[in-house]
Amino acid sequence: MNKPFDPAVRDFLDGRIWLRQHTPFSMETINAHIDSGMIETSPGVTMKKGLFGQTDCICARCENEDPLLFTCFYCLRCEGPCAYCRNCLQMGRVSVCSELIVWKGPQTEYPMEHVLAWEGTLTKHQKRASEELYESTVNVRPHLIHAVCGSGKTEILFEPIHKLLLAGKRVCIAAPRVDVILELEPRLRAAFPSTTIEALYGGADVKSFDAQLILATTHQLYRFRHAFDAIFVDEADAFPYTAEKTLQHAVRKVAKPGAPIHFVTATPSDKLLAEMKKTGAVSTISRRYHGHPLPGPRYEPLWNYSKQLSKGKLPKALDTWIRKRLDLNEPFLVFFHEIELMMKAEKAFRQLDDRIRTVHSAHPDRKQHVQELRAGTIPGLLTTTILERGITIKNIQVAVVGAEQSIFDKGALVQIGGRVGRNVNHPTGDFVLFHNGISYAMDGARREINRLNAGGDVT
Repeated sequence: MNKPFDPAVRDFLDGRIWLRQHTPFSMETINAHIDSGMIETSPGVTMKKGLFGQTDCICARCENEDPLLFTCFYCLRCEGPCAYCRNCLQMGRVSVCSELIVWKGPQTEYPMEHVLAWEGTLTKHQKRASEELYESTVNVRPHLIHAVCGSGKTEILFEPIHKLLLAGKRVCIAAPRVDVILELEPRLRAAFPSTTIEALYGGADVKSFDAQLILATTHQLYRFRHAFDAIFVDEADAFPYTAEKTLQHAVRKVAKPGAPIHFVTATPSDKLLAEMKKTGAVSTISRRYHGHPLPGPRYEPLWNYSKQLSKGKLPKALDTWIRKRLDLNEPFLVFFHEIELMMKAEKAFRQLDDRIRTVHSAHPDRKQHVQELRAGTIPGLLTTTILERGITIKNIQVAVVGAEQSIFDKGALVQIGGRVGRNVNHPTGDFVLFHNGISYAMDGARREINRLNAGGDVT
């Protein structure tokens, strides 16, 4: 008797770990594949008594073991003590009495014919980094692309990814921020027009679960296990990836045994740099692809800005800066250290131009407003650090309000300044730090940018 086998079930589940009741297939189809041994089931959460009598839990999906991230309760369904994992709750609740399923049948075979349609030319520094990255991939060692903002990091990835696809491999580009994924998606689709690509993030409309090239926020990786032949973590120093060990574990979990994990960022942590120098390889680029220097920050005092903005009034220097951008028809970003202050100030900004909008991590229209700024239908955005990276807009001008605040550390300020001057036709621009006192981070960011422009090593 032939075992039941549905290629659509395989393509959906291969490399994934999924809640049994949430698949798009009938229970009859899933049960038939379970009975034939092609799908394996496991409890969502395992509970056991610890060494000192406490209850220890392990989530089978995200592999979280932190007792503070589980909720224990009496469950009517299993009529006894139960627990669910809060760490990956946004992916659907996983509990002791829920079942997860993984594919154990024949693996998906991916196409080996792919077109790289990008017609640009890499600089000698980009080309060297691209070749070094592919060499590390072949030798199965981690690699860090440590390159300044605007150096063309994404283009460096094209050739190594293309060679992996030609070998029938499955590839993932992961990033902590959804804005980075939204920026990468159209560029990757244009570069690889014949490749099945999907972008996974909260609220995404997924059409191809069998995509060979997947772009995903690091949170989405909770749903994968041993799925990819190579992983590229973009903006590897960004929050929340650096702060949450379960996200870092998720990246390791989704790699097939022996698959290399690479990192890409302009501002790596000292820890990541040390690890890469010890266990992998590092490619360093301290020049932008167009050869022009990084725009350095200028300081401008904005005394008592918080009090004025809280009353819905723009300080004179900020008012002047915005009016100049509007007069010159220059798109702009204004960064704030907290949402509450930004929202109180919004009305005053919109009195200068009613099209000015605000965005933050929970804003429902964030994606739309960024697209409107890129299209030129709105003049500028007020934003939190959510847009400090992963956004490229031609001729953008940037201001930071309250640059002395602790959230604007050296790395954040370097990334924010990296939004300016990225286009070859607009390689310069204004990067102003409005402050209520100069911080060590402000001076640190200025020194680093000056060092890079002087031809020094990235540090």
